Amino acid sequence: MKQILIAICGILLGTMAAHAGDTEAGDASVRSVSLLTCHPGDEVYELEGHTALRIIFSDGNDMTVNWGLFDFNSPNFLYRFVKGETDYRMGAVPTSRFLAQYSGEGRRVDQTPLNLTPAERDRLVWLIDSTFNIGSPVYRYNYVLDNCATRPIDYIENAIGSAIIFADTTALGDRAGTTFRGDMTAFHRNYPWYQFGIDLALGSGIDRGISSREHLFAPASLALMLNGATRPAPDHSGQILIAGPSSVLLPNNGGGPAAPTPWPLSPLAVCTLICLTAIAVSARDIRRHKISRWFDTIYFNLAGTAGLLLTFLIFISVHYATSPNWLYLWLNPLCFMAGTLIWIKKCRKVVILYQIVNFAAIAALGIAVICGAQMLNFAFIPLLVADILRAIVYIRSAKWHSATI
Repeated sequence: MKQILIAICGILLGTMAAHAGDTEAGDASVRSVSLLTCHPGDEVYELEGHTALRIIFSDGNDMTVNWGLFDFNSPNFLYRFVKGETDYRMGAVPTSRFLAQYSGEGRRVDQTPLNLTPAERDRLVWLIDSTFNIGSPVYRYNYVLDNCATRPIDYIENAIGSAIIFADTTALGDRAGTTFRGDMTAFHRNYPWYQFGIDLALGSGIDRGISSREHLFAPASLALMLNGATRPAPDHSGQILIAGPSSVLLPNNGGGPAAPTPWPLSPLAVCTLICLTAIAVSARDIRRHKISRWFDTIYFNLAGTAGLLLTFLIFISVHYATSPNWLYLWLNPLCFMAGTLIWIKKCRKVVILYQIVNFAAIAALGIAVICGAQMLNFAFIPLLVADILRAIVYIRSAKWHSATI
């Protein structure tokens, strides 16, 4: 599969190079370049949409260059993806084939023509071809800094020899957050469990303030912000628009994100139920002066499992913004102590000591959040309340002469 993909990309990009070098007097070998925006789909990796470049040559050849290719069948794909070694690939296909995929998914595709000179269009194709034949079509994908939306903009700017000046974020409406996490949350509003996982795995790096340009990591945002974006005029007489009016190549035909997750099935609802259970269990424990080991076994072992995941992401993964993650104060492998040692009577004091430290760590996390070090998913709050309640019960149990663990 991978070898076939490389061969196809090589043939097609070689064809593009041949066109780039085949010019006639007064005619440009590249007739037009447009940005294609594929609207969001229903898979989690499609929720921000997709971007590609459409290149039409003078002889009618019509190609689309795409920086979003990856191979599920490549060796150790899942492990390398989790570790952050997410290698994506640039490729090119006939535009008819590219559009057929999105037509089959019922997703809308828009086309935005780019205001480039003939020389700039030829240079753009030369840069793309050089990447494949001299450099490498494979690149280390970064969810917010280097992806299918940022790559074509980089190539366009290299072709024109200047940076594009994008309009402000007004066009983004309620999608314009002040941080990467804010933008993600807006796109993932129908997928709260996906955002729950992102908020668990990614730390404070995605909570920094971002510039207007950094909103472009989302292809759907890039399409909106191209309207009004400018570039230097070729004769250096000032700024001109980089893009013309967009048109619809494929209308929406039932594609797009899934319906919103019902609230009773959302992370906030599930975590609230866990919190209410913790309140009931804790009240019963205090009244009976006895610890409910079954609840803590389930809760703290699950917390410890989440802690193992964070340990991998923080200390081994090379994903962007997995470290630092302030949630590690709360979710770490030490949680297993509270989930397992409660069954060993001789470890009673060890468990109580752990809960004292646990209480202090959660308090430190709260202070960090209040100070703006990292944003919390709202669904984490009920879980933190449940954790604090259980810590209080254990700390109080030190005074219970008849307490049994």
